[in-house]
Order: sequence, then C-alpha cells, then structure tokens
Amino acid sequence: MKDRSSCRQLRQLRAIDLLPLLVVVGLWLGVIPQALAEEAPAWMHAVVNAPLPEHTEKTEAVVLYSATNVTVSSADKIRTQVREAIKILRPEGRSRGTVWVFLNSHRKVKSLHGWCIPAQGKDYEVKDKDSIETSPPGAELIQDVKARILHIPAPDPGNIVGYEYEVEEEPFFLQDTWGFQSGDPVRESHYSLQLPSGWEYKSTWLNHPEVKPTQAGSNQWQWEVSDVPWLRREPDMPPFQGLRGQMIVSFFPPGGLALNAFANWDGMGKWYWNLVNGRVEASPQINQEVATLTASKATSLQKMQALAAFVQREVRYVAIELGIGGWQPHPAAAVFSNRYGDCKDKATLLLSMLRSIGIDSYYVVIYTERGAVTPDMPAHSGFNHMILAIRLSDNGGDPSLVATLQHPKLGTILFFDPTDPITPFGQIRGPLQANYGLLVTPNGGELIELPQQASVTNSIERVAKLILDTTGTLKGEVSETRIGDRASSERYRLLTVTNNLDRIKPIEALLSNSLSNFQITHANMLNLQQTDRSFGWQYTFESKEYAKTAGDLLLVRPRVVGNKGLNILETKEPRKFPVEFEGPVHDTDTFDITIPDGYVVDDVPPPADADYTFASYHAKTEVQGNVIHYSRTFEVKELSVPLSKMDDLKKFYRIIAGDERNAAVLKAAAK
Repeated sequence: MKDRSSCRQLRQLRAIDLLPLLVVVGLWLGVIPQALAEEAPAWMHAVVNAPLPEHTEKTEAVVLYSATNVTVSSADKIRTQVREAIKILRPEGRSRGTVWVFLNSHRKVKSLHGWCIPAQGKDYEVKDKDSIETSPPGAELIQDVKARILHIPAPDPGNIVGYEYEVEEEPFFLQDTWGFQSGDPVRESHYSLQLPSGWEYKSTWLNHPEVKPTQAGSNQWQWEVSDVPWLRREPDMPPFQGLRGQMIVSFFPPGGLALNAFANWDGMGKWYWNLVNGRVEASPQINQEVATLTASKATSLQKMQALAAFVQREVRYVAIELGIGGWQPHPAAAVFSNRYGDCKDKATLLLSMLRSIGIDSYYVVIYTERGAVTPDMPAHSGFNHMILAIRLSDNGGDPSLVATLQHPKLGTILFFDPTDPITPFGQIRGPLQANYGLLVTPNGGELIELPQQASVTNSIERVAKLILDTTGTLKGEVSETRIGDRASSERYRLLTVTNNLDRIKPIEALLSNSLSNFQITHANMLNLQQTDRSFGWQYTFESKEYAKTAGDLLLVRPRVVGNKGLNILETKEPRKFPVEFEGPVHDTDTFDITIPDGYVVDDVPPPADADYTFASYHAKTEVQGNVIHYSRTFEVKELSVPLSKMDDLKKFYRIIAGDERNAAVLKAAAK
C-alpha cells in the first residue's frame, strides 16, 4: 500500500535520495540537456537579492520562494501549479537542481520548465522536452506511477535554480497537503486555493501556528508563511511526516461534510470499506485450502495460526498498483490463485480465510514508523501499510497473544501483520506498537492506538561462563537467547545466508564492538526457521590480553560483551526532536569470570542504578569465591522520550557508559 496523494514536497524529499541513480540514467540515455541561454522569469529574479533566513550556516540550500496554486474545477478535476526558487549554498545542495514531478493515469503533467540564475553570467533555461520520464525505483513489480525528471544546468553553490510545473488530476479524494517545511530553510512560501462557487474548505495546521488566509477573489484564498526553519536529521527521531510544518486542507462541494469522505476518520473508514466491498469473498479454492489447513487443528487459535502462517510464508510479496490500486486490494480469490500480493492483498486474503472459519477481522491502515500519524491530525492519506485486527472470542487470554486491545464495541482484538514473515502470530514488531492506525469496519473508521507489548516479549538473555588466565587471556562459552524483535532482526539477516562463515558475522560484529581482539572457536545457531520459538546462539571465543596489567595488578572489565550506552545526545547542538525507541526491550546479561589461581579480587566496580519513567538500567558486580559475577538488566518502558526528558536520557546513557567501562582489580594473593 502506498500514499498516492499529491503530497509534492514529501515526494521531492524522497526524490533526493534517488538523484544519483537518475543522473546516471540520464547520462546513459544522453538526455541531460545542454544549457540554453534564456531569461529566467520575473518571479525568480524578484528574489535574487533577497536576504537569507537565519541559521543557514550549515544547510545545503535555502528555498527563497515557493508557491502552490490549487484550482478545484469539480470533484473530478483539480489543477495545481507549483513554483520554487532555491539558492544552492554548498556542493551537497546540487541535488536541488533535479526536479521530479510524479504522474499516473489520473495525474497528467501539463507543463514543466526549469531555470538557473548563476552568480555570474547568463541565465539558463530547460523545457519540458528536455525532461525524461521513467518509473521510480520501488518495491512495486507493476505500477502506473511515473516520474518526469528535469535536470537544471549549473546547480552550483552561489547559483539559484528554479522550476515551474503544472499538473491536472482526477483526485481519489478531495484533499491536499501543503508541506511547507523540509530539510531546507524557507524564506517565504505561498499557497492559494480557488474553489467553485458554493464550495467550502476546512484547513488544519500541524507543527506550526495557524495562519489565517486572505481572500483574493470570489471563493479564492491565500496563505503565506515565512522564515520557516529547516528540519535537521537526528538519530532516532520521529519520521519527517509527523514533524514537518504543514496544512491539510479538505474541499467540500455544496451539500456538506457527507460529500467528502475525508471529512473525518469515520468517513475515511467508510470510504475504504466501500473500496474493499466484495473483494473479500472466498472462492471455492480458498474454502478448500482453509479446510485442509485447519482439519487437524483442535482449537480456534491453532486454526488462526495455521491460516496466518500460510499467508505469511506461502504468498509472496509482490506489488502491482495501477490507479486506485495504490489503495484498493485485489480480490482475495486472485491473490490466492496467484500466490502473490502486497500488504493490502495479503491482509485481504487472510481476512477472507478467517471469515471462512467464522472469525471476523478488520483492516488497519497504518504507517510503518511511529510518529507519522498522531491523534491531533485530521483524517488524511498519511499511511503506507496495511495490517489486520482480528476479533477474538475464547482465545483472548492465551499468553502467546500479546498484541491485543480491548475495544469498547468489538471486544478483544488482536493485531497481526500478514506481510511480516518473521514475527509470530500474536505479536507485532516494535515500530507498530503504540502507533496510530485507522481501524476500518463496515460501520466506519476510527483512529486507534495500537497496544504496546510488555518489554519482556522483546529481549536478549545472555549468559557467559568464562575463565581468565594469568596472561590476561579470557575464554569460555556464551549462550544467547532472543525473542521478539531481537530474534526477528537476526532471522531477517540470516534466512538467506548459506555460507557458515557468513552466518557467524552477527557474533563477530557483537564481539568486535566489545573486544580489541578475539577468535571464535565454535558457534551454533538455534531455531532459525522456527519463528514461534526463541532464536539462539551458542558460541565459544578466546580474547588475548583481555585483562590489562598495572604493575602487579590485573584490571578486568566485568561487562564482557554487549553495548547499551549510546552517545546520540553527546552533541554540541541541543536536541530538536523526541527520541523514538524502536520498541520495548528487556535485556539481561550474566557473566561469570573465574579468576586465575594465585589472585584475589581487591576491588569491584560500584553498582549502577538508573531508573526513569522511560527506561531503567541496573548492574552489579559481586565476588563469589574465585568467580567475578556480573549481572545487569536494561529495560525500555516508554517508546517516546519527549524533549523535556532529554537531560534525563543523557544521564541515563552516561551511567550505562560508565558502568560498561568500569574494571575490577585483581592482585596477587598473599603467600
């Protein structure tokens, strides 16, 4: 499933990442044009000497002027004209000289021009005929989305590039998004809306104070923002879609809210249910397969597990999206017959199969990253994925079913992602937890928050029995058990790996981050294919000079492997955005180090205790005879850490880093 709305700015952000590939394609085809000497339009020259916004000293480019003019002619025809002038500040900003305009069978490009105003010399112009048209890279096997790409000459530092294009589309829904904030600062941005007589609009502002429009004519409205700061990328930040300043505007023909499906979440749900109506009907072949898969299963839970496993593993992920196919699934019968489909197709097939055994389920439209859709947003098309909510009856108390929610009308519902081939039935991966999705039922839609699973459902339990000799060499055995996303991440990485040497690379990566030198002497992997069981490693290693000498003392770090401390907040600039953890976590480490004969423990590190609302860390080192016993727990309890708690998060990571560096002191025993 893909957001097929005309959100131009979001698509331009995505296009930047694809620039190198398309430039190569353009050179290969010989279609990147030579510079043509033409005068740039007056609207570009008007901003040539405009002062730059504040805080551009580290940015690659700055948007001097942007204008989006939307003309709604009818419910079936909308014209949009976009103009933008960008000053390139640094060599990395040259990508702004490549313009992407997306089109499909419902969206036509009427015109496309580009210009460059160099710091010295004549202007350059490129026209529609100089552009190339191609299918953008993506996961879709077949799609009707194309990209018209125009390369503007000389997008060099100090120069100004600009473009203008116009598109005409038959919209799937009467809504538009003006995303005026991006990775570049914006000096001024304009949006105008022309509606037919009798039409109305509703605007909602996100991540920016509301700006009142001015009326420019009969049912014509204009908005303007200025000095919009850029969004600086930070580690573990929410997705841009949930952070950027934007205005979502919905259009209403005469007759009121009922004529715009996206007036609210309930209406959007009804709109989507109408799209899928009739496509979930089971064919005789589906019913026969369901009977075969469930014949030997005694309980409803076992039957659901069998059907879910079939859709997860026997239906390949292949996306074919034409027109409304970006939203509308293929019929369940076709998905079953072809044995392929995208997320909404796989959800539709499983919904159909569950219905065959008398179990109701419902679509949940969602974004694959937490924070892109929030409860203060209006109904809009900001989703890119589809999962299911399965209505439970007598299985609600089964301990394997943890991704559940008590709904006031539907009772206990279980969330499940049929597209995810690794996460077992009963769970959802971390980025979907505490995320917001649109629950679609025959009665309408509802924005709901998905459950956050207990931290113990996603963990690493690592136990090591190790021996230290008098030369400082440490060796021994490590047993590691993983469940939840901690297991899924390893399985994703290893399922297609056949070389045994490559299969131990995750262990090598773990040890290399903790040990200056090491040798893996044996390794064994457990339950790679059995996704309903914990994944495991058992390995032995040897690390020479692990203990460091200091005179007649040996310094031994009790925390042998595994790093929990992060330095993402150790920056000169203050954090701008919240920190998003991927999911809840509960990890434990237990390391027993037998010290060499002739030595005693003279000193051990102090305990480390850090307990905050969002996470906790507890570690201690004890001496039990001739064994140094180190144990610790690391838990993530809240998935979003707001800016108000950044100082606490920084302290938290510093406490962990200090504990991970600490050493025990060994000295020769008295004779």
